[in-house]
This record gives sequence, structure tokens and C-alpha cells, in this order.
Amino acid sequence: MKYLIAGVDEVGRGPLAGPVVAAAVIFYPDQSISGVKDSKLLSLKQREKLFIEITENVLCWSLGRVEVEEIDALNIHYASLLAMQRAVANLATKPHKVLVDGKFLPKLEYECHAIIGGDAIEPVISAASIVAKVIRDREMRYQWHETYPQYGFAQHNGYGTKQHLAALTEHGPCPIHRRSFAPVKVAYEARNGA
Repeated sequence: MKYLIAGVDEVGRGPLAGPVVAAAVIFYPDQSISGVKDSKLLSLKQREKLFIEITENVLCWSLGRVEVEEIDALNIHYASLLAMQRAVANLATKPHKVLVDGKFLPKLEYECHAIIGGDAIEPVISAASIVAKVIRDREMRYQWHETYPQYGFAQHNGYGTKQHLAALTEHGPCPIHRRSFAPVKVAYEARNGA
């Protein structure tokens, strides 16, 4: 088997609600997918199209997630690293090397490199960022928006927008809000008496 490189990225460090989701992707040797770049620079339609192309054509891909309770227990930094660690562990084919977006590395048994801005310069990391973002956004837009429509998760995916902060003040936190994040903690204490 040729030398295999996995790209890893996570989505969901900043939101006030929902999980952190990481993806790991391994391209076939010498594979390239046209249009792959940092998921934040793509429209929703572009991401959805590329998601299908990536997930149907790469050698393998996998997800790792960390739920709200773990985020609150660990803190968001360690939760993000754990999500990436889980994504790599879930790969059906083991890589020879792992490229991670950012400056910190999860604990992995492989040769591993952290690349600041890696999702903009390494296509295999860009692909991972697209997969992670599409999966997490779909979950927030459908599952959690339908369960807790009063927060408007379909509009902001859990990020601290004006609309979300207003809903948090009005309704208090729901079970998928991160209690360790300041705006959620403040809303919780305001409703329950600190």
C-alpha cells in the first residue's frame, strides 16, 4: 500500500450549544478533488456538493464527536483534541501520517503534524473540514432545531448570534447548551438563582 496521509479537522469549538465534530479523511494516493478548500470559504450549496463527492470517492473517512457533557467536563480545547483523536481511531484504513489543522495535536499513535491554517493549504484537511461542518450543521439544523425550535438552531448552528443570545435569555439553556460557556452560565444562573 502506498504512503497514506489522513487529514483531520474539527468543527464546533465556538458555538454555545451542540457537540464538537471532527472528521478524518484519507485520499487515494495522488487523488485530488476539484473545489476542495477551507469549509468556511464555501457556500452551503458548495459544501453539500463537495461532501457527497468526498464521502463517495475517497479511500476512507470517519467521524469523531464529543458531546456537551464531555465539553463541559474537559473544556473546549481538550474536547476538540479528543474529537480529532476519535475521528482518526475510527478510520477503517490506518494512515502512515496525520495532518491536523491548528497548532495542537491530539494523542495519536502515528507520525503527526499540526499545521496552522491547514484547512486552507492541505486539500486532505480541507476535505475533513467540509465533512465535519456538513455533518454538524445538518445535526443542528434538523435534529436540534426540531427538538428545540425556540432557539433558532437552524439559523446559527449554535453560535452566539444576537438571536441565539436573546432566546437564551428568554428561555434559559436547553440540554444541548454548554454550561461551561459564559453566556450559557449567565443565562442558567439568572433563571435558577446563582
